[in-house]
Amino acid sequence: MRRWLAIGLFLALSALAQGALKVGVVVSATGPAASLGIPERNTMLLIQEILDRTGGIAGRKVQFTILDDASDTTQAVRNTRRLVEEGVVAIIGTTTTPASLGMIPVVAEAKVPKISLAASKDIIHPVDAQRFWVFKTPQTEELMARAIVADMVARGVKTVGYIGFNDAYGEGWARFFEAELKAKGLQLVVSERYNRTDTSVTGQVLRILARRPEAVLIGASGTPAVLPQRTLKERGYGGLIYQTHGVANPDFLRVGGKDVEGTLLPAGPILVAEQLPSAFPSKRVALDYIQRYEAKHGIGSYSTFGAHAWDAWLILRPALERALKKADPDKDLAAFRAALRDEIEATKGLVATHGVFTFSKEDHLGLRFEDAAVMVQVEGGRWKLIRTFR
Repeated sequence: MRRWLAIGLFLALSALAQGALKVGVVVSATGPAASLGIPERNTMLLIQEILDRTGGIAGRKVQFTILDDASDTTQAVRNTRRLVEEGVVAIIGTTTTPASLGMIPVVAEAKVPKISLAASKDIIHPVDAQRFWVFKTPQTEELMARAIVADMVARGVKTVGYIGFNDAYGEGWARFFEAELKAKGLQLVVSERYNRTDTSVTGQVLRILARRPEAVLIGASGTPAVLPQRTLKERGYGGLIYQTHGVANPDFLRVGGKDVEGTLLPAGPILVAEQLPSAFPSKRVALDYIQRYEAKHGIGSYSTFGAHAWDAWLILRPALERALKKADPDKDLAAFRAALRDEIEATKGLVATHGVFTFSKEDHLGLRFEDAAVMVQVEGGRWKLIRTFR
């Protein structure tokens, strides 16, 4: 009996000695990208509640430190340095492409794995010495440009205009969109830029109208994406208007109102989860997330952006469990971070809300076009599935 009591006491003391697994999170909960960052923050808080209720993972508590970068690259970098110094085992975030790119040198120098919640392919490609430590969950602009152009071809569009953010997000979209247009024989007749904080784009829209494109793509995200579309409508534009997957949240519909009716956009399949065919790979996982999020925040409150954060955790959790079998973060944090990076990269066939993730040494996105993209249209203030690519 004494022997068993001693063993029990030893195990209890060992459990107490194990520290919590610290995971850093950076999101844009305020500023121009807040409509994206708020559901990401809410999702991480939801995951924290679930972990606290269920006892963490592998007998260890998990502690998220969630910081707001205010949609500012400098603040995102500052937050990243703070999280590294606080001993996090991994970082999830941030929301925007420019800030996510700014974080890369910091995590690479510290050798901390990071899962970005931003779209640009440049965040994870090429997998060089710095991007060795970086993964991401949102579909790239390259993948989604393929979906948009496929829809344009199906509708017989020949001439196209573009207006996008004057930053890494807008430039990335311009680059990949133009390449896809050329590959499919469509002509880009005008290309304009604007700032996320601009209050007028009249000059840019007038230049677009002068070229009379049959369709216009707005390379923007969140509620600032409404401004060019509203201006196009006010100036009498009657062609097709496309947006990127960066607008797939309720705030875009709320702010845009009647001006965004008819909008066409590529999206992650979770946006129209209930409308997906029953055999669609991510449907069950997507509906589970939606049910959990809406139980907390109300019917219709979920967005694809919160789901990117959910997917990041779906990837990180099993990687943490596997890494714990290889290294002890309490004894050698650097070795554990390295083991965790390797286990994230070893992810294969993981079904999530936006698709099925299979990473490799060359691919730190790991999504297939057929599983990760659908075409959607705004109809009656709601998202309507109009095309899948399976």
